[in-house]
Amino acid sequence: MKNTYLQVSVFLISLLIASVAMATEEPKYVLLEKSEPFELRAYSPRIVAEVKVEGDLDTASSSGFRILAAYIFGKNQVSEKIAMTAPVGIESSDQSKSTKIAMTAPVMIEGNKSSDKTSNNQWTVSFLMPAGSTLDNLPKPLDSQVRIRELPSEKRAVITFSGFYNEEKVQEKTQSLREWIKTKNLKPTGEPQFARYNPPWTLPFMRRNEILIQVLD
Repeated sequence: MKNTYLQVSVFLISLLIASVAMATEEPKYVLLEKSEPFELRAYSPRIVAEVKVEGDLDTASSSGFRILAAYIFGKNQVSEKIAMTAPVGIESSDQSKSTKIAMTAPVMIEGNKSSDKTSNNQWTVSFLMPAGSTLDNLPKPLDSQVRIRELPSEKRAVITFSGFYNEEKVQEKTQSLREWIKTKNLKPTGEPQFARYNPPWTLPFMRRNEILIQVLD
């Protein structure tokens, strides 16, 4: 009886997590080709908030998330043009100088190669800003580490996988994606990006992770 109750509870929690994930805004793109687990996508222009952090992949993901979450939860200088909807429900202590911004997915993580072998790994962690955002109407970050910038339209090759992640698994999936890109006669440009869509408490089989590489025809 207890096992049945536990199974039902896990199932209901999984449905709740899935519904939250599906309700979260994601970047707009057109699917050009699909051959599971690979896709070729054409992304529309979009705006991101990003921060550079150091450490391993897991440390960078956590620290970068905290800094960017502080920005969208209210650590920003409010703009008169801001009109955000569906905010994340965390209040700022100073409402006259802050606003909340709707949560989006995924959290993007990109490694930056360094020729200095003694330096720590550096990563760029970024959040997508909600649809309708512009460089003019987004509030300015109070943390100087946070940068707001616009990304142009682009094509990206993508591999999707579930479960937990670590640097070895990310490298393995990245290599698989590079091989697929080669078979399609596409030219990779820039560094691979790792994207995670789910909160830490998401069950492994329900987690959605992606590696994305910008490509040219």
